[in-house]
Amino acid sequence: MVVKIAFYKGKGDWKNRIIRWWTKSQYSHAELVLPNEITWISISPLLTGKVSARSIYDVKNLQDWDFLSFELSWRKPVQDYQLKELDSFIKETNGAKYDWTGMIFSQILPYLIKHRDKWYCSEWIAHALVKARIVMWDDLHIYRTPNLSPGKLYDVLKNYKPNYK
Repeated sequence: MVVKIAFYKGKGDWKNRIIRWWTKSQYSHAELVLPNEITWISISPLLTGKVSARSIYDVKNLQDWDFLSFELSWRKPVQDYQLKELDSFIKETNGAKYDWTGMIFSQILPYLIKHRDKWYCSEWIAHALVKARIVMWDDLHIYRTPNLSPGKLYDVLKNYKPNYK
């Protein structure tokens, strides 16, 4: 069973271009793709402005996205736990608003600025993966997530291999 992260590299509009320019990345947005490969979940100020799900059928131009895949544990009890925790995090944060303050100030200041109940896309995905034990902060060597843009998240995750024993 696989969880994917989708990274948006499409042209988009001027807001996407500003995000790419500021973060020096080809990616302006990221979304979590659930194992059914139909449900995409994220938070985007350019879409709904809150954590929400959408269907792959609502995603235009799949060629505008790059994907990273993460196998869940091969052990059924661990896999069930990962899915339960992922579902729990999604339900817990569903409807949470976009963290404009955290996103802007974390880009400008060398500190983690975070509103407890608000998120930006790459930060939300990183926390979802950690909560579900799909990735571990200790393995990634990023203990704080200031300025974790979609491009930085991609760079951190692209070579990550879960160590399920």
